[in-house]
Amino acid sequence: MKLWKVVYVAGAVTAAGVIARSVRYGHSADFDRTVTLAIQRRKGKRFARLMWLASWAGFPPQSRTLPFVYPALFALAGLPREAIFQLAGWGTSGISFAVKSVMRRPRPFGDEFTIYKANIGGTSFPSGHVINYIGVYGTLAVILSHRLKSTVLRRLVVAVVGLKIALVGPSRIYLGHHWFTDVLTSYLLGSSYIVLLNSVYKRVARRST
Repeated sequence: MKLWKVVYVAGAVTAAGVIARSVRYGHSADFDRTVTLAIQRRKGKRFARLMWLASWAGFPPQSRTLPFVYPALFALAGLPREAIFQLAGWGTSGISFAVKSVMRRPRPFGDEFTIYKANIGGTSFPSGHVINYIGVYGTLAVILSHRLKSTVLRRLVVAVVGLKIALVGPSRIYLGHHWFTDVLTSYLLGSSYIVLLNSVYKRVARRST
C-alpha cells in the first residue's frame, strides 16, 4: 500500500479517536448544537425533500436489503470476486456497531431542534448512514471504476457516488438524527476503510489478470 494511504488512514483514525474523546467528555456539545441550528435554519420543502432523499437508502428496510442486492448483481453477472468485495464493503456496519456500543451517545433531542420522524433506533455516535454509504457505495464506485472501460462512465459513476456520499452527512444533521461530530467521525472511519479495501481489491485484481 502506498505511503500516502498509510498516512491518511493513520491520521483519519487518530482524528476520529480525538473526536470520540471530545464527545465522551462533552467538549463538543456546544459546537454540535450550533452546527445543527445553523443547518436547520435552511427552510423550504424542496430542500427538506432533498435531505430526506439523501438519507432514504439508509433507512430500513432498504438499508438491510440494498447491501445484498449489489453483490448479488455482481454474482449474477459472473463476477464472484467483485461480489465478495462488494459485500465486504458493508463491513463498515461492524465498525459502526462497535463504536456505538462503546459511546452510547443520545441522538439530538429538545424543542430547539426539528426532529424528522423516521424508522431509526440505537445511539448517535457515529452516523451509521454515513459510514455505510461510504462502505457500500464507495466500494461500488471502486469496483465499477475499475471494471468500466469508458472514461466518461467511470467519471459519471464516481461523480454520482461522490454526490450521494457528500449529501448524506448534512442530511443526517438537517433531519435531526445526528450531531456534526457523529457525521465527521463516520466520514473519517468510512474513508479509511475504503482506502484499505480499495488497496486490497486492486492488488487481487492485478494478480488475477
